[in-house]
Amino acid sequence: MPNALRPRLRALLRELLTLALIALIASNVTSYLRRPTPPHDARPPLGAGPLGGGMVVGGGLREEDLAGGPVLVYFWGSWCGACALQSPVVEGLWQEGVKVVSVAVGSGGDEEVRAFMGERGYSFPTLNDVGGGAQRAWGVSAFPTLFVYGADGRLRFSEVGYTSSLGLRARLAWAGR
Repeated sequence: MPNALRPRLRALLRELLTLALIALIASNVTSYLRRPTPPHDARPPLGAGPLGGGMVVGGGLREEDLAGGPVLVYFWGSWCGACALQSPVVEGLWQEGVKVVSVAVGSGGDEEVRAFMGERGYSFPTLNDVGGGAQRAWGVSAFPTLFVYGADGRLRFSEVGYTSSLGLRARLAWAGR
């Protein structure tokens, strides 16, 4: 590479890194400002309140299955582009033993949600929020939205938008302390 190009290349790389850092900061600020604050600090039981409803995938999930560790509650929609990126991350965590409850919003009937998840190989437990009651009760207005509850059942984190596997793992580890 000619010596004359090195300073230009270095300046271009510095500018790209600066733009990436600005985008990262802006994304995190936006996520923080848009995050919902549910009207409850403790995770409600599965059979009552905002998470009431029928299990679509991963049947047999019981309240006692969620005790003793952090729990990830994931609101998503089959129509959501960012959820198409987030769902494989959630599936990977579920396959590794993370306690997950997902809520499908505006994604059709139970059979449609089952078919959608089956086509993509998702097996995490999913409640179908056909009427949007859970979405409203939890104050969810953007997708995907994730809530991380600690082992004590208290809300530790809420996130809006795509969250990386590393970011979710860090939040879950922090919540499990």
